[in-house]
Amino acid sequence: MALIHRTTLKPTKVELLSAWLPTRPWYHGPAVPEVAKAGGFRLDDPEGEVGIEFMVVTDGSAAYLVPLTYRGAPLEGAEHALVGTTEHGVLGTRWAYDGCHDPVLTAELLALIEGRAEAQAQSLTDTPDREVARGYTGDGPLSGLGAPVDTDESTEFAVPDTDLVLRLHRVLVPGSTPPADALGHVTGAWDHPEGTRPRTVFATVEPRRTHRPT
Repeated sequence: MALIHRTTLKPTKVELLSAWLPTRPWYHGPAVPEVAKAGGFRLDDPEGEVGIEFMVVTDGSAAYLVPLTYRGAPLEGAEHALVGTTEHGVLGTRWAYDGCHDPVLTAELLALIEGRAEAQAQSLTDTPDREVARGYTGDGPLSGLGAPVDTDESTEFAVPDTDLVLRLHRVLVPGSTPPADALGHVTGAWDHPEGTRPRTVFATVEPRRTHRPT
């Protein structure tokens, strides 16, 4: 169970992301973004060592899904995935990573899709997030994930020994739904700058294809 501390972060997560987002191929906003937190959820690390957060941020009218992990020491071999470091008022220095490159996050994302883990509220300790929905209709457990590959709208992982991919939808589309042939999905809601709270697809497990359905 992740313990949510009411304390300070210097720099803040939003400040870290303001510098990091423009370096991503799926980010389509200005070089100097105006990032605002708009929602998200957490997952628990079974070992209790790694913070796992799926943060939704907006930049004007656009919204992005940013999975992050927080560690008390550098993750070996993941220097390319470091978003930045921050000073936590209770835990000290924390290394924040693009969670797509952190095996703890990807393992728990699969557990969420398959129903073995439960989404937790972003800012409350030991409180399930009832707005996050998941589903899985595959024949058996997913056997891990390949290396993440960024596109102009998502991060994709091949599922070994299958013709499936897990798509983490980085660019969020209000009201989007999983494709009809998806075997798994995660959906949730976030705060739109116009004052609405739309639902959208966060992640899908679907057949590998050259052209995606519109």
